[in-house]
Amino acid sequence: MVLEFRDAGIYCPAADAYIDPWRPVDRALITHGHSDHARWGHARYLATEAAAPVIRHRLGDIALQTTRYGETHRIGDANISFHPAGHVPGSAQIRVEVGGEVWVASGDYKTTDDGLSEPFEPVRCDTFITESTFGLPIYTWPDEAALTAQINTWWAETRDRGQTAVLGVYALGKAQRVLRMLDPALGPILTHGAVEATNAVMRAQGIVLPDTTHVTPDLDLKPLKGAMVLAPPSALGSPWMRKFGPVSTGFASGWMRLRGVRRRRAADRGFVVSDHADWDGLNAAIAATGASRVFVTHGYTTQFAQWLGEQGYEAGIVQTEYSGESLDDPDPEEAQT
Repeated sequence: MVLEFRDAGIYCPAADAYIDPWRPVDRALITHGHSDHARWGHARYLATEAAAPVIRHRLGDIALQTTRYGETHRIGDANISFHPAGHVPGSAQIRVEVGGEVWVASGDYKTTDDGLSEPFEPVRCDTFITESTFGLPIYTWPDEAALTAQINTWWAETRDRGQTAVLGVYALGKAQRVLRMLDPALGPILTHGAVEATNAVMRAQGIVLPDTTHVTPDLDLKPLKGAMVLAPPSALGSPWMRKFGPVSTGFASGWMRLRGVRRRRAADRGFVVSDHADWDGLNAAIAATGASRVFVTHGYTTQFAQWLGEQGYEAGIVQTEYSGESLDDPDPEEAQT
C-alpha cells in the first residue's frame, strides 16, 4: 500500500515519512496547525508556507521546511504535494504518488469557501482518507451571509440590553473567520489572549483582520460597553468572564445543529459554524476525487463508512488520535499556547 496505518500515525514506506503523526518520528508531513495534527517532538517537519507561522508559534524552534500548494517533492520513491483543504489558513490535503498509484490524506477539510482559508480543491486519486467529524445527514451548514446576519443581530440585541456579548470560538481558524463576519460599527471587538496571539501571527503573514483589543488584566472596560468578546470555549463560564459584568454568551460550532447542545454548554445562543465539511460537503468531496477506496478517520466513522459502502465504495475505518471539532475538549490551539 502507498500509505500504512501504524501506531505512530499514517506512514508512507516509500518516503519513510508520516502524515500528522501523533508519536515522535523522523519526518512529519503536517496538514495544518491544530495541535491534534501538528505535534511537538518530530525531527523534521514539512508544511505549507501559510501554515508555517502558526506551527512555529505553537511549537517553537523546530526544523520546519515549507512548500507551496501544488509543488511536488520527491522524497525517497514517492512524489508528495500539498493541496488546499479549506479548513483553516494554510491547511492542506497531502497527495502521495508511488509507482503511479495515488493516495490523498485530507486531514481536516471544508468544501465551502469562507473567504479566509484557501478554498478546498478536489484532488484525483485512487484512495482517499477522509475525516467524518460531521458524517451524518443531520449536519448541514447555513450559508455565510445568513450566519453573518445571525451573529451581528445577536450582538446588537445584546448591546441594546446593556450586556456584553461573549462568543466561544476556536482560536485558530474559527475565531478569525467569525471576526471577519462582525460589523465593527456595532461596537468594539475584544479578544482573549489565546485568540489575540493567533490573530497577531496571521496579521504578520499578511492576512487582513478587523481591529481588535486584547483583554489584559489592566484594560479599562468602562469605555468599551456593548463590546463583542471572542474567547476560546473554555473561557465561557470561567472566572475570567466576571470582569465584563452582565453578559450574553454564545457558542459557535457545528455541534449547535444538535438539540440540547446549547443547554449543555450553558450558552444563551448557539451558532452553527464549523471549519469541517458538512454531510453534503463530505459526499461531494469524496465523489470529486474519483477514488474507489475510502478510509474514514475521526468522527462518525462507523456510520459514514457504512454509508460509503452502500454507495459502492470500498470503505474502511482507521483509528487515529485526531479529535476534529470537539464538543467537550479544550480548543486544540489554546491548549498549546
